[in-house]
Amino acid sequence: MTQLFSISQEKCINCFACVRVCPVKAIEVKAERSFAAILPNRCIGCGSCLTICPVNAVSYRSSKEEVKDLLKHDGKVAAICAPSISGEFADINDYRKFVQMIKALGFEYVCEVTFGVDLTAREYKKLFDDFKGKYFLTTVCPVVVSYVEKFHPELVDNLAPIVSPMTTTAKVVRKEYGDDTKVVYIGPCIQNKDEALGIEGDGKVDAVLTFIELRELFEEFDITESRVEYSEFDEPIGYKGSLLPIANGILQAVDINEDLLTGKIITTEGPDNLLDAVMQFESNAEEISRHFNLYYCEGCIMGPGTSRGGKKFIRRTRVVNYANKRLKKFDREKWEKQIEKHSSHNFTAVFTPNDQRLPVPNDEMVHEVLKVIGKEFVEKDSGCEACGYPSCHDFAIAVSAGLAHTDMCLNFTLKNRQEYIKTLRATNEKLAKTQEALRESEKIARAEQETARDASETTTAMLKKLPSAVVIADKKLKVLQSNQSFIDLLGDDALEINEIIPGLVGADLKSLLPYNIYNLFSYVLQNAEDIKNRDIHYKELLLNVSVFTIKKNQVVGAVIRDMYAPEVHKEEVVKRITDAIDKNLAMVQKIGFLLGEGASETEQMLNSIIRSYKEGKKTE
Repeated sequence: MTQLFSISQEKCINCFACVRVCPVKAIEVKAERSFAAILPNRCIGCGSCLTICPVNAVSYRSSKEEVKDLLKHDGKVAAICAPSISGEFADINDYRKFVQMIKALGFEYVCEVTFGVDLTAREYKKLFDDFKGKYFLTTVCPVVVSYVEKFHPELVDNLAPIVSPMTTTAKVVRKEYGDDTKVVYIGPCIQNKDEALGIEGDGKVDAVLTFIELRELFEEFDITESRVEYSEFDEPIGYKGSLLPIANGILQAVDINEDLLTGKIITTEGPDNLLDAVMQFESNAEEISRHFNLYYCEGCIMGPGTSRGGKKFIRRTRVVNYANKRLKKFDREKWEKQIEKHSSHNFTAVFTPNDQRLPVPNDEMVHEVLKVIGKEFVEKDSGCEACGYPSCHDFAIAVSAGLAHTDMCLNFTLKNRQEYIKTLRATNEKLAKTQEALRESEKIARAEQETARDASETTTAMLKKLPSAVVIADKKLKVLQSNQSFIDLLGDDALEINEIIPGLVGADLKSLLPYNIYNLFSYVLQNAEDIKNRDIHYKELLLNVSVFTIKKNQVVGAVIRDMYAPEVHKEEVVKRITDAIDKNLAMVQKIGFLLGEGASETEQMLNSIIRSYKEGKKTE
């Protein structure tokens, strides 16, 4: 069986509204989760979280399908309706139409719980009249029972040992219509669903529908007042038990004394009043010297299973008016016979402690949490209650127990947010400065890119214009760039390749050049040692090859000149004669004193040779 209440992960916005309203803090909030979660063991089924949630993220276990299955099978199914129907279904003009609408769903019998209230109220009167020094808490409200069992287990023995009107009515129906009759309770309380799970025997309730679920079934099966005839409630008919939806109605049903001077019972309703009453009863029962008639809601007319937006005093008025209307035709003699007939039922209830109180963490843990949220010096009972806990100390206990986290503290969160805003503002200022610097850097980078692009284009243009062959290769001897002179030097095959792949980019030098040339490239790549002016015969040409490092062990370049080219030949002869002159001059300087003017004559002779080569034409 699924838990009674649950919170949708998709809908929850972590507003903590449910935490604030939960009377027993059965809702867990984790820092690493974006949604709250209900702890079913601690939940008392009050439904406060359901009615407070602003985004309808809380839902409860539906019984509609369960009821429809009961109605599909062969066998008798009886609906027992809580007296609160008069406050809820004001839109239905005649209660007899309401009865027939329920029967149209497939129920064979429709009975009022009012008669069960009459029987239960008589048991309370017997208990209170037979006072033996022990004060009791009434157990009509299942939320009260669950609260005491889980959070005041020491008071379980003070719960009045009397079954609820729902259970009493189930016993009556089975005695009237057979033990095999299935019973479905229809009422304003959601906790009745869990209460019914613990009932066995003739008081068993097979399913529980809220008024909201009943409306949904009417809509699903298109059942309206205008389409049905009149039908009376099935017997037995109740007396003043129809006043049960009003908090002290069960007392007035059997005229239990409520006089302030002589009465021995106090009635209170509403979450805050209930919690306060139980605490005071636990600590000062003998001083108070009264029984407590307790309801979590402000009367059953305002239960969480009723339509939202209901107005308490208008519903209260409808309940009283309905009771008066029914009493006008009330057959008291027949009622008394029915009461006598059903007085032999066993109305005893047994309640069991189910302690769900959390162990109180040690003072050091609590103090550490208070220190974190900046509340270590506040009074123990002080707090703004925005987190949902009555004091900062209680909140720190919840954090220590893992039910809450520090971000739920509004002051702590605001302080952190202010610090975050300051940090964010400083970060934004730094970011603005960084962005400005980045813009300047981008401006400079663009200018440098333009300059580099211009330089690259200029270099490429110059490379193409050079008469010498130039090639650049990577460490795998793949061509990265070459000029037209290099392509022309290689011959027709290279020219054809160049038409497809301009510049022979990606071509393998090993397939383009002989071993004795490309081996020079490999040597320079491996040793990072340049080779200059190496003369190599290639085909019918004499090539002068210089290979140099561009990027160590990664990229090399080479300049290759055809020594038979006229301009190269003349230039090379001039260069080499100039080198010879330089060497001879050095030698002449050493022997100048011995040779005298002979050196000058030698220089004149060599210079004349240079001039003749510069002025002459190429000769074979």
